[in-house]
Amino acid sequence: MSAHTQDYAPRELDTSLPLPLAEEEAAAPRSRLQRQWSQFRRSKLALPGAVIVIVFILLAIAAPVLAPWDPYENNLMDMLVPPSWAHPFGTDELGRDILSRILYGARLSMVEGLFSVGLAMIVGVPFGMLAAYVGGRTDTVLMRIIDVLLAFPGVLLAIVIVSILGASLINAMIAVAIYTMPIFARLARGSTLSVKQEPYIEACRAVGMTHSRILFRHILPNIASTLWVMAALRVSLAILTASSLSFLGLGAQPPSPEWGAMLATGRNYMLIAPHVALFPGAAIVLLVLGLNLLQDGLRMALDPKMAER
Repeated sequence: MSAHTQDYAPRELDTSLPLPLAEEEAAAPRSRLQRQWSQFRRSKLALPGAVIVIVFILLAIAAPVLAPWDPYENNLMDMLVPPSWAHPFGTDELGRDILSRILYGARLSMVEGLFSVGLAMIVGVPFGMLAAYVGGRTDTVLMRIIDVLLAFPGVLLAIVIVSILGASLINAMIAVAIYTMPIFARLARGSTLSVKQEPYIEACRAVGMTHSRILFRHILPNIASTLWVMAALRVSLAILTASSLSFLGLGAQPPSPEWGAMLATGRNYMLIAPHVALFPGAAIVLLVLGLNLLQDGLRMALDPKMAER
């Protein structure tokens, strides 16, 4: 009896992987990162772009420590002072230190780009994925809504939205997000249409997975790389658009040290104090240039089509 019981006694399963297989599984993420890093370095301008963006991020974070003066403090005795040791970038029409205002303005520009693109992705990506996954009449109705938004030029649509909501930095970022959202919706729809035909998606349906699990656990991770590449590009465009709205008086309001607003003020003093407009304009150009160069490297690293070349 004891021998019979011993023969049919349940045995503990050995779920451990063989050593070579375990090492292969552990090395897979590292090799993938190494491959992406190698692809990233194929773009010769990506590393300089990444350096520029990192420098601006560090300057924005350390603005309270690095700024030599209070960016909001008026000093009418030092109005329109040219660059000097005391004021490396000079002062503006109210005697405020331009370097300090640019450092604090880097925070606003980063927030403008990241908030606008983040909001556009949160709304647009599920919108496009749902249209592609459901298909039929739902796809037609949702895409016609997107077509209406795409019919307006981006900046013009943003101006209309800000005019309705009121001139402020928050409303400007919302306006930029609204006109950016259709781009992510279109991209997510196209990517989802190609992924949902894959055999593993059919297998997920066959085993009874819910639609939400299929969308966000299987389809979204497979289209994420394309979305991130587009996001890197749209951040720079969002910063440019938000700065343009501030330049027109529809974005950040005085005394906010936003670069577009600073540039709008500085244009009135181009003949007598060009530094008032020169340095904010240079900051916008450098940050947008760095983001565009970084986007090229991210495209090389994350886009599977580029990796195959």
